[in-house]
Amino acid sequence: MKPVKPAHEVPQNMSDEQSAEFWDAHEITENFLAHARPLEGSDMPPVRTDAKTITVRFDTDTLVRLQALARQKHKGYQTLLKQFVLERLYEEEKKQSAPPP
Repeated sequence: MKPVKPAHEVPQNMSDEQSAEFWDAHEITENFLAHARPLEGSDMPPVRTDAKTITVRFDTDTLVRLQALARQKHKGYQTLLKQFVLERLYEEEKKQSAPPP
């Protein structure tokens, strides 16, 4: 993983997907943390109020594998699961809107 030392090395205005790719390949250093400042109110990302809580059941093996992969990617397993669902949804929608061969 490539270390991120000063904050200006982190690209601004990345999409969620770009951010995930960036942080999969980079890591924060002690130098970065030492120079970090608290976020101002205007710097904070907007709070999502349209999110809906649902229940999804997985067998234990699938959940353990998902949690292990999320740890490797330094993400929460629910965040990773949402990313998987959004990526697959996008692919399925793209297939449906493609013109027939």
